[in-house]
Amino acid sequence: MADATGILVIGERPENGGRQGITLELLGAARRLAAETGDAVDVLLLGASIPDAEANGLIAYGASRIHALAHPLLGEYNPDIFTTTVTEAVRRINPSIVLFGRTEMGQDVAPAMAFRLKTGVAMDCLDLKVDSASKRLVMVRPVYGGNARANYMVAQGRMPQVASVRPKTQDPAEPVAGYSGEVIRPQLDLDASVARTHQVSYQAWEAAEGVSLASAEIVVSGGRGIGSAEAYKEVIDGGAAILGGASGASKAACDAGFAPPGNQVGLTGQRVSPKLYIAVAMSGASQHLAGMGTAKNIVAINRDPDANIFKVSRFGVVGDYKQVMPAFLAKCRELLSQGE
Repeated sequence: MADATGILVIGERPENGGRQGITLELLGAARRLAAETGDAVDVLLLGASIPDAEANGLIAYGASRIHALAHPLLGEYNPDIFTTTVTEAVRRINPSIVLFGRTEMGQDVAPAMAFRLKTGVAMDCLDLKVDSASKRLVMVRPVYGGNARANYMVAQGRMPQVASVRPKTQDPAEPVAGYSGEVIRPQLDLDASVARTHQVSYQAWEAAEGVSLASAEIVVSGGRGIGSAEAYKEVIDGGAAILGGASGASKAACDAGFAPPGNQVGLTGQRVSPKLYIAVAMSGASQHLAGMGTAKNIVAINRDPDANIFKVSRFGVVGDYKQVMPAFLAKCRELLSQGE
């Protein structure tokens, strides 16, 4: 794609099963990149209908143009239809950088679109930056189960540069006073026949009570060392409720039946990036660290002073959680009752 310019954010909307918060996170990342590249930032929204208020609302967050692409076939997420639509939209807009969230849609559409456009993509990025010499996008993503990070660049001459970004790793865009932009409503002919798959049923994990694990700013998480489902409910669920957070668990704790599968954090579970992650009786296996290693503050409680979890924690307590957690939660109750 010759003469490509600009940064395009692929927005997500609750209408399509997405999380609107990721759109603002991507906008925040795009604006930081644009400050170095001098590019304009555009947003692509898809849906059966896109209200003016929603489209105009994003302009205040620093988007120069909102491409509001509405069509009846876009009312429900379908990977084939969305891939075809996004690919054609990107061809028309011709950006040099395209940013997706690492969401259900992003994981489906980003690599398929990149293949169709004969370009490269880096998935599950934790950071994005601009190479000072070439002004090309540098995409930072975890490797070796989250134990290391590697920098990637799309091959020279390939456009656009495509990245999917892990949720909760980017500071969301803040409103810009007096910012003005444009809402564009492109027309695109879509054919239902491009859908090679159809959803015949949907089986969701049992919904956890309280705060959503995916969006929680505080996560209290238990490992196999928690010992029982009863202890998990009392200490982990109870602790999360006191702190206003969500309950998490390691794969081993879920496999043992201590916690429901929907609470699993890790490489094969949910990936979270809260402000505070409290790891209780958790060894710190690499597959688990891959799901929570980007938490801003990690607090580990484990009897084993050599547990791997202490290598990534900001604060660590060597001791039996059965003694540590009750005292900790009692102090939290006391402080919260005082409004501190």
